[in-house]
Amino acid sequence: MQQLDILVFGAHPDDAEIGMGGTIMKHVQAGYKVGICDLTKAEMSSNGTVELRQQEAAMASAVLGLSARTCLGLPDRGLQLVKEQIDQVVAQIRKYRPRIVFAPYWEDRHPDHVICSKMIEEAVFNSKLRNYMPELPAWKVDQVLFYYINDVSNVSIAIDISEQQADKEQALRCYASQFDTSATPDAVSTPLTNRYIESVEYRDALLAQAQGWRFAEGFATKKPFPVSLL
Repeated sequence: MQQLDILVFGAHPDDAEIGMGGTIMKHVQAGYKVGICDLTKAEMSSNGTVELRQQEAAMASAVLGLSARTCLGLPDRGLQLVKEQIDQVVAQIRKYRPRIVFAPYWEDRHPDHVICSKMIEEAVFNSKLRNYMPELPAWKVDQVLFYYINDVSNVSIAIDISEQQADKEQALRCYASQFDTSATPDAVSTPLTNRYIESVEYRDALLAQAQGWRFAEGFATKKPFPVSLL
């Protein structure tokens, strides 16, 4: 199994695309190996089916140019800070040995995003312990960064995605069952079907404005992000 430079965790398929699809593509275009791990299959979503959501995730992965995408199949709306679930995340980290791990920001209106964030932090810590799950070689992640799915606050890092924004939108539109009520029979209106993709674009544009860019994605850190030169 090839090593990844970046491994992005999300509670549901489409979380990573919403929060950092442009950043993923920018790093793929620069030669980085990037993967996504979805903790659940989003089986509690009001629209679409699990099978359709997996097909949509595969299409979005192709647009993003991912080196790997996995789904742990943990229960949607049943994520918990328990060893059985955290160990599955640890196994992913040790399998792919990423330098950088991304998780959802630790404050969000969706409870699954919040618990996912905590689970990833726990797993990153456990992954470096040699005597924890000793059947898998320990791995120390260099840095954990947090991306925003809904509201944005306390941005520590902004990344210019002006050249990637159109492709980010293409990746998001792969999830037609979530963002377009005309895409599936018996679809119902949700916050995601109310011009959500446009709202993500507005958010990215607003964050970029102060930098003189067209579009940007923001990230938070809990510890200093090391650089050699500014």
